[in-house]
Amino acid sequence: QVQLVESGGGLVQAGGSLRLSCAASGRTLNFNVMGWFRQPPGKEREFVAAIRWSGGSTYYADSVKGRFTISRDNAKNTVYLQMNSLKPEDTAVYYCAADRGSYVRTSQSAYDNWGQGTQVTVSS
Repeated sequence: QVQLVESGGGLVQAGGSLRLSCAASGRTLNFNVMGWFRQPPGKEREFVAAIRWSGGSTYYADSVKGRFTISRDNAKNTVYLQMNSLKPEDTAVYYCAADRGSYVRTSQSAYDNWGQGTQVTVSS
């Protein structure tokens, strides 16, 4: 098991930026990939971005490509999501998740552990 704690959410105007953090603790060596998902109001949870702990390869949803950047600090067991040029449609609860798999996957069913989520609200 790994424990995940997100932080950094909040209220921001359209065009602004936020940086989310996800601190991992516990059996982190068992997990190779970290992902960010989000659930907009009244909608299903969707994939946002993912990164491999080793090598740092990344993958993004088309809706955030070029605006969001996922990164990791292996020494701190922390993954970040830098969100720039935010839009009202980015409003959602953002979740961090951990996957034991060897390569990046976008399906939420592939992820074994989840954080509690952090709210991001973008006003127009």
